[in-house]
Amino acid sequence: MPRFSAVFCLAASLALGACQAGGPKEGLGTVLGGVAGAALGSQIGSGDGKLVAVAAGAVIGSMVGREIGSSLDKADRAAMQQAGQAALERSPTGRATTWNNPDSGNSGSITPVRTYETTSGPCREFHNEVFIGGKRQQAYGTACRQADGSWKITKPAV
Repeated sequence: MPRFSAVFCLAASLALGACQAGGPKEGLGTVLGGVAGAALGSQIGSGDGKLVAVAAGAVIGSMVGREIGSSLDKADRAAMQQAGQAALERSPTGRATTWNNPDSGNSGSITPVRTYETTSGPCREFHNEVFIGGKRQQAYGTACRQADGSWKITKPAV
């Protein structure tokens, strides 16, 4: 357990240190990306290999989250969230739902890639592609339908 704490502290300090370099969007993206990456890394391996996967996931997630957070403004995030809800609710597997913000020039798409049932309801794996300043970034995640009918990300897009 002490080794896990040391790895987590290292990953957290790297993630939080990166927050100081930019504004609030970068900080939030860095922290959320780091947490998501650590969570995904914890699903890999065992023993020391798992510790390395958690740390690597936190660092990589922090970098990806910071990049996306620094580049997407409020209107971009709103358009992406609206497209994501529409894609998860209505798009057949394999069909992309696109979004764009003509003011920022950023755009993207959300494509459901697999749908399955759980005891609590339907879940969908998805592919998220975002173009920020002409650069393409991709992530995969899973979302499940909530009791209120909305879709909630259960496995972050990394």
